[in-house]
Amino acid sequence: MNEKLLNKNKNGMLVLLAILLGYAAGVGGVIFLVSFGGALPAPLTVALMAVCIAWLALGWILLCGLKVLKPQEALVLTLFGKYVGTLKGEGFYWVNPFCTAVNPAAKTKLNQSGDVDGGSKPIVLAGANGAQVEMPSKKISLKIMTLNNARQKINDCLGNPVEIGIAVMWRVTDTAKAVFNVDNYKEYLSLQCDSALRNVVRIYPYDVAPNVDTTGDGHADDGSLRGSSEVVAERIRDEIQAKVAEAGLEILEARITYLAYAPEIAAVMLQRQQASAIIDARKMIVDGAVGMVEMALERLNEGQLVNLDEERKAAMVSNLLVVLCGNHDAQPIVNTGSLY
Repeated sequence: MNEKLLNKNKNGMLVLLAILLGYAAGVGGVIFLVSFGGALPAPLTVALMAVCIAWLALGWILLCGLKVLKPQEALVLTLFGKYVGTLKGEGFYWVNPFCTAVNPAAKTKLNQSGDVDGGSKPIVLAGANGAQVEMPSKKISLKIMTLNNARQKINDCLGNPVEIGIAVMWRVTDTAKAVFNVDNYKEYLSLQCDSALRNVVRIYPYDVAPNVDTTGDGHADDGSLRGSSEVVAERIRDEIQAKVAEAGLEILEARITYLAYAPEIAAVMLQRQQASAIIDARKMIVDGAVGMVEMALERLNEGQLVNLDEERKAAMVSNLLVVLCGNHDAQPIVNTGSLY
């Protein structure tokens, strides 16, 4: 179902003035007929009195067709179950008073900023025993809103459980599809966000891992949830958009707001990262120490300062590596005797 705009109904002020003038004329007519009705034929007097009383009793029904909309608001109208059109844009409208506004998501509140309530306060009616009953507004907001999706625990492509949360910026673009194509477009959006997030996250590892293909081209790459957050967020946005297009919604942006290992493996993964960092640091230290030993031997050979046999060279290399690779400062021992 496609949206049909009622742009020619922005005549609420004229209709309101006409109704007020009609009531004034009706009251004046009743007073005139009561005072001077005897001067007119009896049938005419009775007919005019009936018309005035009927108008005074039923004219208020036309006031039900007056609708006021603020900027970025819309109202979907049906007449006896048939969709007649949508009021969109600020203004004072008048429509068929028997038209009914429809918004199945009026009572649904999501975990988001500026939830859809038409920008107006709910109508409060007095119920039985003095209880107050809130009547939510049927207006549909067309503003850009942010859905803060709840954190989910999802297994990445390596089977590690991770917790991830996203924020989705969205808005309603087709009010007819949003109201009639799905039962509740807010709940539908929330469920599709959960589904799309799960489908995308299971493709990526938390961190860069070897032999993992995240793009589907058959070649391993360096994609990861932690290092490729922009790419992952874009894929999540595209997946959500494909699912909610039929509901008349537009997904403007999706962002990852929280990403961490699940608590049950967070400590183990932290130890793994620490061990990896220690190994990388040790490797760098050893590479540098070996280079310094090679440089020392070359300088000694170039200057012919000391002629060392293979055994003494091995001892010197061992001592230098111990000094350069040790965790603590070396305590030197001075030998005042002969090397041999």
